[in-house]
Amino acid sequence: MLESSGSTLSNESRLVDGFGRRITYVRLSVTDRCDLRCRYCMAEDMTFLPRHELLSIEELARLGAAFTELGVHKIRVTGGEPLIRQGVVKLMAALGRLRGLKELCLTTNATHLRRYAKALKDAGVTRVNISLDSLRPERFRHLTRHGDLPQVLDGIRAAQEAGFERIKLNCVALKNYNADEAPELVRFALDEGLDISFIEEMPLGKITDHGRAAEFVSSQQLRASIEQALPLQRSDHDSGGPARYWQVPGYGSRIGFISPHSENFCASCNRVRVTATGRLLLCLGQENSVDLRAPLREHDGTEQVRKVIDAAMAQKPKEHDFTQQQDEPKILRFMNASGG
Repeated sequence: MLESSGSTLSNESRLVDGFGRRITYVRLSVTDRCDLRCRYCMAEDMTFLPRHELLSIEELARLGAAFTELGVHKIRVTGGEPLIRQGVVKLMAALGRLRGLKELCLTTNATHLRRYAKALKDAGVTRVNISLDSLRPERFRHLTRHGDLPQVLDGIRAAQEAGFERIKLNCVALKNYNADEAPELVRFALDEGLDISFIEEMPLGKITDHGRAAEFVSSQQLRASIEQALPLQRSDHDSGGPARYWQVPGYGSRIGFISPHSENFCASCNRVRVTATGRLLLCLGQENSVDLRAPLREHDGTEQVRKVIDAAMAQKPKEHDFTQQQDEPKILRFMNASGG
């Protein structure tokens, strides 16, 4: 059983960047592979990493321990699609035992949730985010290139049956693909007792089947569309992530908007990402990164990798520089290689 050592635990994160921001949240990728090919996330014909380059389950668990020993209290496991990684439930169980960890979360496309939902809940996963960009089967298949909507909806039902603390839908909104469905998706979330967040597309990786500037739709535009059908009230809920939340009176569901372009949240950034190869990404929209795989493989325990993580905070940039008119990506890695 892998646990953090009590001598290094603290209620307050020891990780502070050069701008005074405390890092309390880590997104930990376990694979760059996925069984879907969402148009905003990756190309249709992808070349994936050789498996030997990925961190092992034991290395991922040790890395989670290192972060919690530094005061991180929220870990989100991501991909690619994390549930296609062999041993992911074992990893979740190891992370779920870490003292000092308050939230263990998962982001998934739900295609394998029917199989794994109960085991994940038993392992200690508290919250699940599920990608759902359309409720229309043909449109869903087009956006994901070959996804099966009934399979995903069944995965959502499996998560509900497992009894996770919160289940949230994530929708990447594209003007001419699915933005018109925003009110319909909110109604679905309200009816099912789910949270939902709408995400402005980010310019990661070179794509050829749509222009990002032409497809950009802002959070303000989406809210205006939703408010034509449903009344929205601002919520003071803070999930510890980048979303700003609203609610519909009479419902417990939270309606979030993640706005890297139109409502930049960099000033309050409290998170870093780790790729499946152990690369610590200090900003999603910049190339600042540090190798954690080498110290994990060269040293036992967590002491050395903690030192590398701590020192890396000085390299965390102030902000990204995404623009709404950006078709050519500054960052060539796709979202699946960035840790969700």
